[in-house]
Amino acid sequence: MQNKTQRSKKKRQKISIHQAWPCIHAHAAGVDLGASEHWVAVPEGMGQPPVRRFGTFTGDLESLADWLKQCQVRTVAMEATGVYWIPLFQILERRGFEVLLVNARQIKNVSGRKSDVADCQWIQRLHTYGLLGASFRPADPYCVLRSYLRYRDELVAARSMQTQHMQKALQQMNVQLTQVLADINGLSGLAIIGALLEGQRDPLQLAALASVRVKTPRAQIAQALVGDYRREHLFALKTAFELYHTYEAKIGACDAELTRELAQLPDRVDLQTKPLPPKVGRKPIAEDLRLGLYRKLGVDLTAIEGFGSLVALTVLSEVGPNLDKFKTEKHFTSWLGLCPDNRISGGRILSCRTRRVVNRLSDSLRLSATTLERSQTALGAYYRRMKAKLGAAEGITATAHKLARVLYRLLKYGENYVREGLAEYEKKHRERKLKNLKKAAASIGFNLVAQELAA
Repeated sequence: MQNKTQRSKKKRQKISIHQAWPCIHAHAAGVDLGASEHWVAVPEGMGQPPVRRFGTFTGDLESLADWLKQCQVRTVAMEATGVYWIPLFQILERRGFEVLLVNARQIKNVSGRKSDVADCQWIQRLHTYGLLGASFRPADPYCVLRSYLRYRDELVAARSMQTQHMQKALQQMNVQLTQVLADINGLSGLAIIGALLEGQRDPLQLAALASVRVKTPRAQIAQALVGDYRREHLFALKTAFELYHTYEAKIGACDAELTRELAQLPDRVDLQTKPLPPKVGRKPIAEDLRLGLYRKLGVDLTAIEGFGSLVALTVLSEVGPNLDKFKTEKHFTSWLGLCPDNRISGGRILSCRTRRVVNRLSDSLRLSATTLERSQTALGAYYRRMKAKLGAAEGITATAHKLARVLYRLLKYGENYVREGLAEYEKKHRERKLKNLKKAAASIGFNLVAQELAA
């Protein structure tokens, strides 16, 4: 009886986590980031004390890297907190450390007391046991290009806001310019607004500034330009007009920087051995830009239906030309948030909706899918079939998922895209439906026989 009691006590003994789990990264450190201070934890015995606090000035970050070198740390894990991680990440990466940028969901601590010291120790412990996965981040040259492209998007959004301000000011003065011109930001619209701000009020002279390509009669344009020119609305119009041109100039400067950074990226293809394939379709893409993207990516992404130069630039800046970090196309579509996220409990599927992710490439793929509405190709037919079957939103996501798989295969294997026609796709779809019908008939003991219908 005594031996049984001793054995039961041994079973109830608590096993230490340090004894139960193998050590994967013996020289690992964990960092808890903040706006004014960073807390860093190293393994026991490698630093005295094992947890230290550092400031966020550049000198403090350099001291942090020096201390990690003294502690013989080789790999560092940190949480993706706002933009606080960027300076430290770049310094540690430049100093030769293997840096893991980890999603906050992976390092969420158990309930209990929370402090900066406990958080950095928890991150260090998880990284030691190999329980953390690094978030994807392209190589540094492509991150530079990504910064320019993302800032360009912000400038375009700010320019669009000034356009809205101009439209509002014109509407308040009852100048119905938007009814006679398709775009007030065109040559005609900007010329008329500029003349208004210079003091011109004669509607006939203002209408004469419209381009010859404007189809609206000049008399109708003159009628739309008769308004109540109040001083406060003219001030708002002038301010928005000047800011619009300011943002236009800044976008041009950003484009120049983008061109310079794009030229410095390494080439992925030799034009002598693998020249640029001929252009397919009627997409308004400059040939020099198309050639530059082909050299940097190694494939012509603009050949894909719905892909333009901006989408190809987004691919280059967000993921780069190398997708080796993604083992399969399933991993790639999961990172993009374009595949079902199955939630299963008790053998029952609770939800299979896609995850909500903030990903610029995913947004670009969804926008590309919407342009296939009238495309007479296989991708266009697929989009229309998915939209009719699943609905508009789900159909766009399904088509974006298919575009992501095509993109992965092209970048992974470096093959040219072969466009599939509508007739060939419909033929394959019919054969697939017929095969499923024969299989369903055989499962209930029937034999499906094809019979030609009378004319």
